[in-house]
Amino acid sequence: MSYTRDELRWNGWGLARQSFDLGGNDEKVWDFLRESVGLPLLPETPARPLEACELPDVRLDAATLASLRDLCHASTEPLQRAAHALGRSYPDLLRLRYGDLSSAPDVVAFPASHEECVALVQYCDSASLAVVPFGGGSSVVGGVEGRGGPGHRGVVTLDTTRMSRMLELDEVSHTATFEAGVWGPDLEQALEARGYTLGHYPQSFEFSTLGGWIAARGAGQQSNRYGAANKWLVAARLATPAGTWETRPFPQSAAGPNLNEVVVGSEGTLGVITEATVKICALPEARDYRAYLFKSFEAGAAAIRRIVQAEIPVAMLRLSDGDESYFFGALQGLRKPHGKGTEVAEKGLAALGYGPGRCVLMVGLEGDKAHVRGALAETLLACTREGGLPVGTSPGRAWLANRFAMPYLRDPMMDRGIGVDTLETSTTWANLPRLYEAVRHAISSKLVRGAVLTHISHSYKDGASLYFTFFFPRAEGGLDAELAQWRGLKTAASDAIADHGGTISHHHGVGQDHAPWLGREKGELALGMLAAAKKTLDPQGVLNPGKLLVD
Repeated sequence: MSYTRDELRWNGWGLARQSFDLGGNDEKVWDFLRESVGLPLLPETPARPLEACELPDVRLDAATLASLRDLCHASTEPLQRAAHALGRSYPDLLRLRYGDLSSAPDVVAFPASHEECVALVQYCDSASLAVVPFGGGSSVVGGVEGRGGPGHRGVVTLDTTRMSRMLELDEVSHTATFEAGVWGPDLEQALEARGYTLGHYPQSFEFSTLGGWIAARGAGQQSNRYGAANKWLVAARLATPAGTWETRPFPQSAAGPNLNEVVVGSEGTLGVITEATVKICALPEARDYRAYLFKSFEAGAAAIRRIVQAEIPVAMLRLSDGDESYFFGALQGLRKPHGKGTEVAEKGLAALGYGPGRCVLMVGLEGDKAHVRGALAETLLACTREGGLPVGTSPGRAWLANRFAMPYLRDPMMDRGIGVDTLETSTTWANLPRLYEAVRHAISSKLVRGAVLTHISHSYKDGASLYFTFFFPRAEGGLDAELAQWRGLKTAASDAIADHGGTISHHHGVGQDHAPWLGREKGELALGMLAAAKKTLDPQGVLNPGKLLVD
């Protein structure tokens, strides 16, 4: 399922030929979304086509371009430069839709091996060219913008997607080694053909790469079973201006700090990840995804905490608060209208206290049949002890079938004057209610109209993540006004997170958008340590300037 850039939306999400399925009930869906943001009418706010956009001139001379092309395939084609200008954060999309391509790189380079990456990075270092690593380009925190730093003559975006091979599968050790530019579906297809899985399924799975997952310290939807990137990464190979940097595939080592922890979350600022060895699992013999209803978010969170602290083996626990449960339930009902039986069932649920304000918990189980049967009994007991009402596997099957579809709704919403953004954090169980209320209040206080939806997406014995989605009428007045609107929302939410005991990012990374809050979380000494590591590996500061570590 490898993609070419002309198959993908250069200024939006996913395949250009694919859209969000409204089930033929478009008018009802758009009326619902219009009412949700409090607009009397939905305006037309289409994106500007590429041919109407102006690209900046390539700043590099013919000799420099020739040198780059001698090292690997390199392109200055307008589509390639536009497609690699920015990521998929809300401000990125605003700029792309308005035709602001000022961040387009001068050249997009496509190395086909680790050796070509090293040669390219070292040449750029000697020629004062910034290097921006780029996999799927799905960063939602400003992590792949084609920007340079002081003194850089130009910007080269290094696209890793030609490095996509599986290099080794060790069935004895249950590890596999891939080149880092492999797309998510291709990685899983290669493993499944041999009876294995990595089990890493972020919502961006279809359009993101292994290197990007590691660089952003990603966590997939089934991380309760398979772990996040820092858990399944065994070893990595990176191209840096100082040469090749490799970590070793030891199951455990006391030989100083584990430097995989420096690679994971480094966001291309310390080196370009070219290869990675990862832990793999046998394909699960059985899967069971089902839903429970809770009368409150607090009760559902208590059930999750009960499950993870009892170490019941689950793959996923996903709890939507009342607003999110209502929104997605209503949206699904409009796309695929319910019959009379559903109406009767809803009245019965309301009579039992599971009406307005109820929360939906999805519980996913994977493994051998005996493992799944045992975990099903234990999770059922844990949920019912907190007042959970089991409602079967139908919602779970629907979620699995549509779990990668929701990002496709964002572009048509933006076409109709509705802004959509997300952010996430994590904290301890004891602090979770306080943080939940503080962030919701901070976002709501900046929204004249709109909605804030929240869910717990990942959980641990000591705490959990909170994932917020908010949508709102887009500001009038052009790009500057819209960016100011977003900046007000982002700042209010991020301040609330930092002030109320949350991390600035659970799995989206830092990029540019979260960098102003990183010092408050890490402290001056810790940032100095990271800066010293960068100075060793990247003394001229050519690797992904302005991301993660900001002067």
